Amino acid sequence: MKQLQVAGHLVDIPGRRTFPAIITIEDGIIRKIIPADTAVPQQYILPGFIDAHVHVESSMLVPSEFARLAVPHGTVATISDPHEIANVLGVKGVEYMLDNAKQVPFKFCFGAPSCVPATIFETAGAAVNAEDVDQLLQRRDIYYLSEMMNYPGVLYNDPEVMAKIAAAKKHGKPVDGHAPGLRGEEAAKYIAAGISTDHECFTLEEALDKLQYGMHILIREGSAARNYEALSSLVQSHPQNVMFCSDDKHPDNLVEGHINELVKRSLAKGYDLYNILQAACINPVKHYNMPVGLLQINDPADFIVIDSLQLFNVLETYIDGVLVAQQGKTLIPAVPIARVNQFSCQPKTVTDFQIAANKETRVQVIEALEGQLITNCIYAVLTPENGSLVSDPTQDVLKIAVINRYYDAPVATGFIKNFGFKKGAIASTVAHDSHNIIAVGVDDASIATAVNELVRCEGGVCVTADGATQVLALPVAGLMSAEDGYSTAQRYSELDAAAKKLGSTLDAPFMTLSFMALLVIPHLKLSDKGLFNGDTFSFTEVMA
Repeated sequence: MKQLQVAGHLVDIPGRRTFPAIITIEDGIIRKIIPADTAVPQQYILPGFIDAHVHVESSMLVPSEFARLAVPHGTVATISDPHEIANVLGVKGVEYMLDNAKQVPFKFCFGAPSCVPATIFETAGAAVNAEDVDQLLQRRDIYYLSEMMNYPGVLYNDPEVMAKIAAAKKHGKPVDGHAPGLRGEEAAKYIAAGISTDHECFTLEEALDKLQYGMHILIREGSAARNYEALSSLVQSHPQNVMFCSDDKHPDNLVEGHINELVKRSLAKGYDLYNILQAACINPVKHYNMPVGLLQINDPADFIVIDSLQLFNVLETYIDGVLVAQQGKTLIPAVPIARVNQFSCQPKTVTDFQIAANKETRVQVIEALEGQLITNCIYAVLTPENGSLVSDPTQDVLKIAVINRYYDAPVATGFIKNFGFKKGAIASTVAHDSHNIIAVGVDDASIATAVNELVRCEGGVCVTADGATQVLALPVAGLMSAEDGYSTAQRYSELDAAAKKLGSTLDAPFMTLSFMALLVIPHLKLSDKGLFNGDTFSFTEVMA
């Protein structure tokens, strides 16, 4: 029998008290919690942090490497939607994530993707139907039906959508939501269908509206979408009904911090300690029935040790009684990374990106917004060059393109504002949700160069300018690196800096770019099939 004792001041969240204690762990299970009548180390013991909604793939890391980077921050588990890889490889992609995750001591709780493809207006690499969902939900290692983005399908009782929700109910597993901007009677109907969470609220009013109908609100702070400031007061007003999540977090940001940063920010705002930890540690475990311990006798020994309740620096992280991180260093060893992919398109020429015009033309423009997934539809007047509409950096109106990566097809092009580039282009195969190639740049030649570099390496992120091209290859489904997580984070940081040197003031230009093809978020986006109006849910013309 393997026994371990840890002493310190135990933070009892349900009891809303802190007391000196000695914890005895046997074979990964907490067997005794004894209040100490002698001095204990000046450290604090509390349950580990949970990311209540994350796409691991968006970290550009496979699950095993994500775990290695997350545990130093006190994260012990995630609610993980494998929606991204499912759009590339279908159920086989989900199985890849499950298999890789099981190789490390970290509690990934994956869901069954509900919307693959996300819409019929884009080309994905695979489809996951209601029968697939039902079979996935039968598995003990699938914990929920992941975000139901097709909220019109819920409101209008689409048979396939309702069959997926019915499957989750049949297997007693919760259904995650995704309904940005939905309010009033429509929100009530969406929630009444059995959908229990939403991570897409971008105003406090929207969140309060959904809370009154019984929905749980996830406060999101990712690399691109940041809603913490708008929603953080819910930690104080509705502590039993909120959770923290990152949704999409790039590797450099994951190296810097995770859910622990939201805990620190909440403390700095003066919110109650136990309310904060209720959201960060307890609510996700109970809502999703996660196999994660909560510092109770006979629980799995999943907990963290911190230096103080003011600084909240994580000293140690334990999962199933195993010390997995200490003093900011991961103790999880790297494991071999298998490569899976689906990529089949030919290099493009400059002419593939041209938009023919012979006179000054008014065009619809996607307005990207800092810290938001929603976009605006605005207008600009462009003057053609050599019979083609081109980027106009003086107006900060740049050309954007989406290229089908699953088979050769015509390139879809449009225009976008707020990337700010003065030269060059960037491109990525992380392009929600179908993960085709997406690029933005100041001239068609640079865009073609960036795109073709990604075709060459069958996935990645790329920056090109002044005759030089830099790339981070993502050979696992065109989404994830096959390298060490820390070196991937360093390489991504270099590309992020290179993109900003082109003139961008966006905090995360690649992450922002990745959402410009996400049709289920209003208002104007671009798929591989054309410019798309998220309000009418239909294609629209570039030329206004």
